[in-house]
Amino acid sequence: MRKIKDIKPIELKDHKLYVINQLKLPKELEWVELSSYKDVAKAIKDMIVRGAPLIGIVGAYGFAIGIKEIIDKGLPLEKSKDVLETLKNTRPTAVNLFWALDRMWKKYQKWVSEKDKDELIKLLFKEAKKIDLEDYHANKSIGGYGQILIPKKANILTHCNTGALATSGWGTALGVIRSAYEEGKDITVYVDETRPYLQGARLTAWELQEEGIPHYLITDNSAGFLMKKGLIDVVIVGADRITKNGDVANKIGTYSLSVLAREHNIPFYVAAPTSTFDLETEKGDDIPIEIRSEDEVKKCGGCDIAPEKTKALNYSFDVTPAENITAIITEKGIISEINTENIVKFLKNRGG
Repeated sequence: MRKIKDIKPIELKDHKLYVINQLKLPKELEWVELSSYKDVAKAIKDMIVRGAPLIGIVGAYGFAIGIKEIIDKGLPLEKSKDVLETLKNTRPTAVNLFWALDRMWKKYQKWVSEKDKDELIKLLFKEAKKIDLEDYHANKSIGGYGQILIPKKANILTHCNTGALATSGWGTALGVIRSAYEEGKDITVYVDETRPYLQGARLTAWELQEEGIPHYLITDNSAGFLMKKGLIDVVIVGADRITKNGDVANKIGTYSLSVLAREHNIPFYVAAPTSTFDLETEKGDDIPIEIRSEDEVKKCGGCDIAPEKTKALNYSFDVTPAENITAIITEKGIISEINTENIVKFLKNRGG
């Protein structure tokens, strides 16, 4: 078994959160201090931190930081609702953020009337840390289940960044790849650049380089041709929200990959923790899709790449229908027949 580097993207010290600035990678490894809940909200909104599981974790810490701020400043506890809403209003698509904040809010409501203020702060930070640790162990479990699906020798295509930088550590889709490589499998990863933020080029390639996993960076529009040439054996991606019927919202470009994989008879796997399931949303058409600034499309690396007056449309996510997905890999097992009945049954039987 190989031993590979484990990256941790966040650290809590003295009730302050320190995060890797993912906008600076791969050129610079910079840590940013987040000492207020507004700092946390800005870091999520501006994509200093990103990745569905990670923004849920960071949001949880942000809520604890915000309540501490209120108490330290002697403000009325009614302001706690402002903290919650500020953090919720950062990014709309990834359900992990709302899952984590709802969990923190329920704990807050339970404890606020029965604990003194110092104890309340302590318990909220403890709960956020619990969410953090649970995610890491979930990722390791996802990797363990998922690597079983990976052949002993495999060329794997992945999209965006789904590794340690998108989670508490290890990763979801990239965590499966990492686990397969650690088991000694002969893995080569084809990394989509992932326009317009280049999370594949800047982040996934950086992680794979740090871990010594063989990989090639490719342009997003190369995927179909590589599949046709027989260079791709497996596609594995993450998820920002999975609906009750199994439709998956993920980084823009994922849907196209699923269509190409289906056309070329290539397994298309989604790896995500059960916190990514949203049983309140029936199907993909009901998912709110974030539209970001057109400047992200019209610029690259700070340089203009389009005429000034050209308009750009910048959807951050798309939706892959359940019928295009071979299996969903979770920390509680694998869902291979993806429909409403099986998903509800799976989560119910496994406590999801």
